[in-house]
Amino acid sequence: MNSVPNAESADLEPEEKLRSGIQSIEVGFKLIEVLTHATQALMLRDLAQLAGMSPAKAHRYLVSFQRLGLVIQDPISGRYDLGPFSLRMGLACLSRVDAFKQARIALTDLRDTIDQTVGIAVWGNHGPTVVHWMEASHTLRVSLRLGDVMPMLTSATGRLFAAYLPPRHTAPLIEAELAEVQGTRLQGMPTTRQAYDALLDDVRAHGAARVEGTLLPSIHAFCMPVLDATGQLVMGLLALGSEARFDSRWGGPIDTALRTLSQRLSADMGYIEG
Repeated sequence: MNSVPNAESADLEPEEKLRSGIQSIEVGFKLIEVLTHATQALMLRDLAQLAGMSPAKAHRYLVSFQRLGLVIQDPISGRYDLGPFSLRMGLACLSRVDAFKQARIALTDLRDTIDQTVGIAVWGNHGPTVVHWMEASHTLRVSLRLGDVMPMLTSATGRLFAAYLPPRHTAPLIEAELAEVQGTRLQGMPTTRQAYDALLDDVRAHGAARVEGTLLPSIHAFCMPVLDATGQLVMGLLALGSEARFDSRWGGPIDTALRTLSQRLSADMGYIEG
């Protein structure tokens, strides 16, 4: 008499097979992950080592990935790189990223965490323009409205855009503002192009712009870049507050929180930090 298969075992067997298949995909995609972060095509032995598997095992996955267009192999050097389908997937993903929507949503949490006024600025026809603004719980004596254009010399936002955008976009505005401030002696105010370029070098070195009472007395601010897959500046994330409440130290909690958000949004847009 034939025994009847255990119903529970019969139900579990396909599930176990499914788990095995999923695990296999996860293992194989370590190779894709390595190629995604690599700066150049890789030899099989190096690719396998970075993925934590033997060359023979890696080769089996790579054969399948080549058939799918996820990976290509140079016929001369034998090196492996991402294939055309990987590119199409990446472009499709990027096309669906609404960076401004993500930034607006994320800024709500950031504002509540650091309790500082935060906003978004983009490059407009007349310079860096505020397009989103959220106030802190405490009153801040700052007269700033959506659509306001920030100065290039004295604002953290202006300095960030000057540091990251091509000079052909920013030079006319910078020269015009420098001409207006000749003879002034405000603290932290650059009055020559040489002095301003030194400030921009500092912005690029820190990956962010900071002002302390330069634009408005007793008001400190940070502005951080959000970059796309090509390294181009998409927007600036800003936070500002009164000196009594605003920790303007590099590496302080406000710098860290705003920087973490800008890096996450940049990564979502495909930017890979070199």
